[in-house]
Parts: sequence; C-alpha cells; structure tokens
Amino acid sequence: MHFIPEDLDNYVVAHSEDEPKLLQQLTRETYQKILQPRMLSGHYQGRVLSMISKLVNPKNILEIGTYTGYSALCLAEGIKTDGELHTIDINEELVDFQRKYFDLSDYGDNIHQHLGNALDIIPKLNTTFDLVFIDADKENYSNYFEVIIDKLNSGGIILSDNVLWSGKILETSFKKEDTSTPALIAYNKLLKVDTRVETVMLPIRDGLTISRKL
Repeated sequence: MHFIPEDLDNYVVAHSEDEPKLLQQLTRETYQKILQPRMLSGHYQGRVLSMISKLVNPKNILEIGTYTGYSALCLAEGIKTDGELHTIDINEELVDFQRKYFDLSDYGDNIHQHLGNALDIIPKLNTTFDLVFIDADKENYSNYFEVIIDKLNSGGIILSDNVLWSGKILETSFKKEDTSTPALIAYNKLLKVDTRVETVMLPIRDGLTISRKL
C-alpha cells in the first residue's frame, strides 16, 4: 500500500541507502522458494530498521517473527560487537534457510534462533533488551508487548510492524474471520495510552511504530 504517490515513493527509495548484496540474494531466493514472499521487510524498510538499530547501538535485540531472516540481518547491522540478537519464529521449515543467510553475514555468531511460541520462549530468555522488533501474528501484538515490557531496558525501543494494516485500521466493522484488524486497533490504542512508553507512528510501508520505554 502506497501512502504517497508511487513516483514519490520510488524517489524516496532511490535516494536512500542501497540494499546490501546479501539481502538482495536473500530476497531473490525467498521469492523463488518461500510462500508469501511479501512478508519480507524489503529494501526501504530494511534500511529504516538498519538505521534505527545503528542509532540505538543495542547490546541485545529481540525479534518476534523471523520469516526468512531479512529484518534480523538489518537489525544486526547496528548491534554491538559482543551483542546478541534473539529471533523467534514458529515455522520450523524456515530454520535452515534463515541459518544459511545468517552464517553468510558478518553476524552469524551474534544471532540466536528460537523455534516455537514466542509467549512461551520470551519469559525463559535470561537477558534484557535494548531493541525489540514485533512482526508476527497480529492477534498477539498486545500479548507480546506485555511479555516484553519488563524485559526492555529503560530507554529501550520497541518497533512494531504493520500497524496500519493496509488502511484496515480505519474500518469500523469486520468480517468474523478477520481477527487481525481489531487486534491491531487495540494494540495501537494500547501504545498510545500506556504510560510506560512514549510512541510515534510512522506511515512507512504498512505502518511502523516506534515506542520508547520511559
């Protein structure tokens, strides 16, 4: 979904940092071999994630929703030399694909994969985080927030993807099978009113929220 005219959107991308070659390769292979390749963060949003991570320079990063590893590699670009990135996904069929690209990068030793339900895994992680990226099942966004907020260091950042949901968040009625839209509406409201964070929503691609723990 384009929130600005497509020619302007193309201009923005053209005047932002180039996509690293490894990520170009990952994108090509994802489109060739993996279902739902549109789930990739993609060139422009990936550079946004990279820039934010470099500004934060986190010691520890948590990612909820790995998919094929594109966003993890973007976030890892800003990590401290001795830092760790923990990424969680429920799809065991993608683990080897992710690992291949992690190991081809400069950050393979920093990236730890976790397979399973994030709500079960996160409480068992014996660390705190400076940067969290949420990009998984929308129905659990609010639950993810509640389980990570106490593991987020003061001043730490939560990035939440797809918060505009192709504009569906403006709808007032939903099909019974649509559980994602009302869940995202509730999550966006939670970030606005929760006094533990300050939040700004950016109309980048499908919507990206930056929340800072107070």
